[in-house]
Amino acid sequence: MMKVGIIGLGLMGGSFALALKNQYEDVEILGYDHNDQHCLEALQLGLADKISDDLEDFYTLDLVVLAIPVEGIIALLPHFQELPETTTLIDFGGIKEPILRTVPPSIRRNFVAGHPMAGTEYSGPQAALPDLFRGKVMVLCNLDESGEHQRALVKRVFTDLGMKLFYMDAKEHDEHAAFISHMPHALSYALANAVMKQENPKAIIALAGGGFRDMSRIAKSSPVMWSEIFRQNKTNLLQAIACFQSELQKCAELVQNESWDELKEWMTEANRLHEIL
Repeated sequence: MMKVGIIGLGLMGGSFALALKNQYEDVEILGYDHNDQHCLEALQLGLADKISDDLEDFYTLDLVVLAIPVEGIIALLPHFQELPETTTLIDFGGIKEPILRTVPPSIRRNFVAGHPMAGTEYSGPQAALPDLFRGKVMVLCNLDESGEHQRALVKRVFTDLGMKLFYMDAKEHDEHAAFISHMPHALSYALANAVMKQENPKAIIALAGGGFRDMSRIAKSSPVMWSEIFRQNKTNLLQAIACFQSELQKCAELVQNESWDELKEWMTEANRLHEIL
């Protein structure tokens, strides 16, 4: 029987619970969430077998997952000062350096810094999906600082769930995540606000096709979670936004100057991105 604790019973934590239950016959899940309604729904949906609001109940479990917003992870980690050598603690936060700086030295070998590159624009236990992680990338950062038992357990579990493991330094992760995850969310919010500030946004949206819906979809994501990520990864995000602004300005100048051949070359260069995706 593998005993797992999931702190945060929303999309990520709930999906992880469903994936575990589908993969393993003998798994018991203890859930924790500050939202009482989420706790009730998690029990009803079978995401958790039991609920506890006492963190000490999680200290001796085999695996404990922190599937809550970044600043919640940072606030919670100091409460884990002593853990048995057999307990593995992993976070699902969207940035890594600020979280790793918070990990108490006494449990550093228990801790694994992880980031599953998966998600949807929805939140809460009802949004949980059993196959959310399958086929997706699981980034593991600074893994050499984790204990041998913790490394082996995490590699086994996420491989069993069908994820592709990718190893990276935390600083490098945060720089790259700013471009491929954080900036796209900023752009989606900006696009949504640009449309909403027009005189008749409903008329504009009535014309919306797949392109607009694809680009604006993630603007439905949790403002609480993403404002925290933006705050904690401020420097890298601003650099990513500056790069985007430079390219958007170039596009504007090419259109303004009616440099159509050069504009096509600029677009063709962008097409090459999908050769490596």
